[in-house]
Amino acid sequence: MFSATVVTGMGLAVAAAATLATAPPAVPRSAPAARAECPRLSAHLPWPAQARARLQRVIDERGVCSPAWRADDRPVAAFDWDNTVVKNDATDLTLAWALRHDKLLRPADWAATSPWLTPAATRALTRACRAGPARRPLPTSTRGVCAGEIIEIREKGRTVGGEAAFAGRWHHRRTMPRYAWVAQLFAGRTPAQLRAYAARARDEALALPVGSQRTLGGHTLPAYSRYYPQQRDLIWTLRRAGFAVYVVSAGVEPVTEAWAAGVGIDRAHTLAIRSVLRDGRITTGIHGCGGVPTGHGEVIPYLDGKRCAVNERVLGVRGRAAWRRQPPERRIALGAGDADTDVTFVNDATGAHLAINRNQPELMCRAYDDADGRWAVTPMFLDPLPRRTTPYPCSTAGRTRAGGDHGPLRRADGSVVPDQWDTAHPED
Repeated sequence: MFSATVVTGMGLAVAAAATLATAPPAVPRSAPAARAECPRLSAHLPWPAQARARLQRVIDERGVCSPAWRADDRPVAAFDWDNTVVKNDATDLTLAWALRHDKLLRPADWAATSPWLTPAATRALTRACRAGPARRPLPTSTRGVCAGEIIEIREKGRTVGGEAAFAGRWHHRRTMPRYAWVAQLFAGRTPAQLRAYAARARDEALALPVGSQRTLGGHTLPAYSRYYPQQRDLIWTLRRAGFAVYVVSAGVEPVTEAWAAGVGIDRAHTLAIRSVLRDGRITTGIHGCGGVPTGHGEVIPYLDGKRCAVNERVLGVRGRAAWRRQPPERRIALGAGDADTDVTFVNDATGAHLAINRNQPELMCRAYDDADGRWAVTPMFLDPLPRRTTPYPCSTAGRTRAGGDHGPLRRADGSVVPDQWDTAHPED
């Protein structure tokens, strides 16, 4: 009989009900009369001094205390979700919960779940999960080899046997097949069911002590999560200051919606991988963007795909133009992220770019270069990574190219970003 084991680390367990945020105050209809009333970041939550100053500056410059603020044209702030607003990956935590509770339905053909899934992966999944009737729950709670094969393909893009799980051509600045595949695994379920699974996974992860891990299918996985107090406060402060605040994630949209509710962000302001529905149920189809039609994950909110999602779904830029950087008046005011998958939309921000340091080279090259003097850099709020001991190779391999290789990272004027040392750490 297969079972999942939780190993708890050091730290105090926090009840989920106490961790979830209550609804933030209503957005003001007009600017306050006195400067003393202007929304400010909490003085009780630690930020690097420069990061706090740059974030407060954009709140003051673009929010309700600015003469330019208008209720009918509010500035936009956009946040990545996983490891930017919360610790650990909400979609992975939800997938692990679903595997432990037999919530994935058996596909009629594993090969049909993704156009990039290899024959080796199809064979491995068929063998590990055994044959059975389509659209019946996979026995992943008792069959560890099945859960383990799915986790290995999701995490590493390869089978447990070490063979490539995805192959073919895709635009590496627009999609990642193994990210899209998680949405495709939930085919046959409804969005409401998936939101309910995500809520159960969220409550469980918030209640576990910091550092908790879970053994599942031969893999050791993070089992806990926390909403970062600094990010919750920043989001609330932005909303009080009259900003429209959005989440843009490469996770699965119903999952991200369930988690984003914990900081008062509703479904209309949550952008992630959008599955095509048939008769109200999730299919393996995924909506396109920027003139790229609906398909099977050729475009998701990933790297340049996040810019497309923000431009098209928030700022109203249609067609191929959604892939291009817009004039300043048609861009977000603040962007926040932790990974290379976020760098394009975060760099598009005109007021402040918030980078949480997870040693991701393209993002940190942009952040440390600080070409416009508006980058705000902070270590991870919980369990920060150690300092990188060699410079980021910005000048030679700082940018991911469409074909998946790497080349020099350039500024807007075409000049090459020099290599950068890693400096954003608690001891600095």
